[in-house]
Formats: sequence, C-alpha cells, structure tokens
Amino acid sequence: MTAGTALVTRLGDQALAGPLGSLDAYLERVSRIAILSRDEERALAERFRSKDDLSAARQLVLSHLRFVVHIARGYSGYGLPVGDLIQEGNVGLMKAVKRFDPSQNVRLVSFAVHWIRAEIHEYVLRNWRLVKVATTKAQRKLFFNLRRMKKNLGWLSAEETAAVARDLGVTPGEVTEMEQRLAARDMSFDPTPETDEEDIYSPAAYLRSPGADPAELVESADSEDESEQRLQSALNRLDARSRDIMQRRWMSEGKATLHELADEYGVSAERIRQIEASALGKLRGLMAA
Repeated sequence: MTAGTALVTRLGDQALAGPLGSLDAYLERVSRIAILSRDEERALAERFRSKDDLSAARQLVLSHLRFVVHIARGYSGYGLPVGDLIQEGNVGLMKAVKRFDPSQNVRLVSFAVHWIRAEIHEYVLRNWRLVKVATTKAQRKLFFNLRRMKKNLGWLSAEETAAVARDLGVTPGEVTEMEQRLAARDMSFDPTPETDEEDIYSPAAYLRSPGADPAELVESADSEDESEQRLQSALNRLDARSRDIMQRRWMSEGKATLHELADEYGVSAERIRQIEASALGKLRGLMAA
C-alpha cells in the first residue's frame, strides 16, 4: 500500500465523514481544530515525507479542513450540496498533503489551493447538468470564469464578448458558445403525471411519433405484403433443390448448415454453396423485374 493510498484509507472516516452527516456539527468540529504554525507544519510534513508517518499526515489534513470549507462555500451558487463540495475538496487536500514538499519553503495552504479547487471543479462539472457543458481545458476555464463575470450582466454585447475572450485567452466564438450552454437548461423527455399540462414543454409533448400517420402505416403494410408475394413468386420459379436450399438456409428459424445439406443431397459443401449463390442471383433478378 502506498503512502497516498494509506492516507486516504486512514483519514476517510475522520476527515470526510462530517459532510455526509450533520454539516453543522462537522463545521463546528472543524472550527475547533488548532491551526499549525509554520514550524509545526514543516516538521509534520518532513515526518510524513521521510518516514511515511500517517499520524503526521493526519494532523496536516485536519488542521486545514476549515480552509477547504472556505473554498467549497464559494461554489454554493451551482446548486450542489455544500457538504458534497466539502467532501470533494477534502479529497483534493489529501492529494496535496501527499505531494507537499516542505523544502520548497511554501505553506501547505498555498500549495493545496490548486488540488482542492481541481477536485471541486471535477465534481461540479460532473453533476451540474445531465449533459456536460465543458469537456476541453478551454471550456472548463470558460465555464467557471464566465459564470463569475456574468453575475451582474445579461447577454454579453459584442464588445463585452471580445473583452472576456481577451481576458481569458480564448476566441469570441468560444465565449458565445459557452454563454449559450450556460443559459440552456435540462429538460425531462417525459414529464411526471403531476406536471401541469399548460406547463409541459418537453420532447414527449411535441415530437412526432414515427407511427402516428395511419396512411403511412397502411402504405408500409401494403409494401411488405407485396414484397412477400414477389419473393414467394420468385421462389416458385426456382428448381425444387434450389428452393429447398434457400428456404432452409435463409427462411427457417433453425438455419441449416452447408454440411448438413451436403450430406442430405449427397454432394460437397462447396456445391451447396454454389447452388445457394446461383439461386440468390436468380432471386435478385426476378425481384427486380
């Protein structure tokens, strides 16, 4: 077991259980955990890095849980449970602790920001909509920054679109496309029975059914009947052996093999294949006439 895997396993119950139960109790518990000084943090990080001391890693994680809560609350506007956002952020914090190098003379809180936000971003993108709105790196960047920029704006003008594109290093077309995705909403294909009929606006209410036109159904049935009649007429014009081979090879539920027919007619399997190929050619000609 690697140090990172062991860290996740050992800390799972203590560090992540809170958001899944009572969020208020979790927040209260987290607020009571002491914040580490720079020297304490460095000593614990060195113990974990050099000796795989999981108790040191646990202290590092627990002392930074309140910081994860602060970041997670910044994503509450996406309509997702704050407890789940905190849980995902905690996973990012543990990943940061695993990779933290105290020799770089950087505080863990500064190093962990990227990992915490990355996990929360992934969770938001997976759960904000049924259909993903951002899949590429540029789209992800647009998704989070454009929502923040548009909080007090309606649809962007051409000048605003160009300014946003310039600030984020993307094209105006990409900004417009993401703006349209953000404005869209998920729609149920088939509304629940409780839905007011006047409010129904879903594909199930207005899409045309393929079998809705009686005239087309009759036409389709007549076409199938005619095809069957022409096929039967063409089969009747084959010799008895060819007709039997075709029926047993193509029209029976239990399809006969070439070897079975060869044994029955006292010829080789290759000869049966030749008869079958010849009969298929005759049928195509008769059906097309």
